[in-house]
Amino acid sequence: MIIRPISPRDLDLICRHRREMFKDAGQSEEILNGFAEPFREWVTPRLSDGRYFGFIAQESGESIGGIGLMEIDWPPHPAHLLDSRRGYVLNLFVEPAHRKRGVAQALLDASETEFGKRGLTYAALHATAAGRPLYERNGWGSTSEMAKRLTTR
Repeated sequence: MIIRPISPRDLDLICRHRREMFKDAGQSEEILNGFAEPFREWVTPRLSDGRYFGFIAQESGESIGGIGLMEIDWPPHPAHLLDSRRGYVLNLFVEPAHRKRGVAQALLDASETEFGKRGLTYAALHATAAGRPLYERNGWGSTSEMAKRLTTR
């Protein structure tokens, strides 16, 4: 297995991984279809200019997984007193036939190394029930974050 940085030519793969990630998490086809194009439009310029970065795992030339990352502006916080940024894991997906073989671990390791190179001292993500054990084994913990869908007026 090799781990390589993502590039703009990975756009279709990244979009498919995000869709499959949410499909695995139980989202309906209606929801998946509804956000596909808005995500593509959102990620395209960020992938081109490096605001969205990450890695692809490959085996025998085939893509078997990927991780998408961001560096987000965030005010200094008790968890990162002097840093006004956070690393964020936006997408982590491994093809079903390649799960439980260390692919997700290798991608997560690459992301933590990259965050370190960028001088980031704190990272966050949202985990599915299936992904939570991987993150917990790697020192990630739950936070007190809550969320609410807002209606526009």
